[in-house]
Amino acid sequence: MRQFNERIVLQALRLHGPLPKADVGRLTRLSMQTVSGIIDRLLDDGLLERLPRLRGRVGQPSVPIALRADGAYTIGIKVGRRSLDLLALDFTGQVRRRDRLDYAFPDAGALFPALEAKYARLRAALGEHADSVVGVGVAAPLWLGGWRDFLGAPADVLDAWHAIDIRARVTALTGLPVEFAKDTTAACAAELVLGQGRAIRHFLYLFVGTFIGGGLVIDGRLHAGPNGNAGAVGSIPLPGSTPHAARQLLHAASGFVLERQYAAAGAPAAAAHDHRALAPDVWPLTARWLDDACPALATAITSAAALLDLDAIVIDGLLDRRLVREIIQRTGRSLDGFEWEGMARPPLLEGSIGADARAMGAAILPLYAHFAPSHELFLKPAAEVD
Repeated sequence: MRQFNERIVLQALRLHGPLPKADVGRLTRLSMQTVSGIIDRLLDDGLLERLPRLRGRVGQPSVPIALRADGAYTIGIKVGRRSLDLLALDFTGQVRRRDRLDYAFPDAGALFPALEAKYARLRAALGEHADSVVGVGVAAPLWLGGWRDFLGAPADVLDAWHAIDIRARVTALTGLPVEFAKDTTAACAAELVLGQGRAIRHFLYLFVGTFIGGGLVIDGRLHAGPNGNAGAVGSIPLPGSTPHAARQLLHAASGFVLERQYAAAGAPAAAAHDHRALAPDVWPLTARWLDDACPALATAITSAAALLDLDAIVIDGLLDRRLVREIIQRTGRSLDGFEWEGMARPPLLEGSIGADARAMGAAILPLYAHFAPSHELFLKPAAEVD
């Protein structure tokens, strides 16, 4: 119970920011004596710090208590179809170090040696804080060896992933506790903890990366599903699909589709994921992709809204922010053409994290495993704190 109460206090400060002890007590519904004892212990442990007194308010000046950035660190690893990303996250959720490796397709024979070298370099860069790393989070597609024909990768290279336990390999490499989640579920976790999820409790999260994928938040909690695959929107069949002509959402709304269109026209494929996607010379290709992707997204969103009754749809991706906003605007216009009788139409919101979402979400997993309550929190809404 003591550990659980400590975690409730830490979670309150993570969700609501620096607070005086009295506000922590009101949020957590713990007695002031209990809150004071917990905060004193966490201050001694180096997980919290006192900020300067707040003056100019009614009553005695109060001392806000905050998470201490250097109190603990986690490392997030994203193993993707086109890149490997590593980053170190401090206790407040800020990225302190990062590294990246790009490739045409994931070859385990080259990827794991590169991961070992980059992990060692990342820990070395943390210096004295390396000993404060409490765990590692890994985000990767559940079927990294899937969609072989779509990626155009050698069959033997992708088939090798079916026999690889990524979590076990990273555990052996780091010697630390390792948490694992589907890549877009991890990205959704980052949005839940650090982005739009602070204000909404039921949302479907869509991330446009090499493939489009998603995550699901129900009642303010990440819902992974029994197989860890909730929010697998990329596999949603599109209208007109048949067993002999199967077409999924990922065939219309994935970044890889835009990359292939650029390459066929002699433009750099990587331009799909940065500001060049809006340049005049490739804009006709980008617009054509949007014309196919956004109505397909609208179809998937309508089905999700009917099934789940959502507060919002959050859209993010490995894209230029202006292109994300263009997707939101065009998808919204496509949604105007659907019949919404009997359903609540959810607003479309821009994600807050961007390209780092999957690796940041991976790093958040061990942060929560070590420091967040394992049960439902009974916290008052922020608006109730005076």
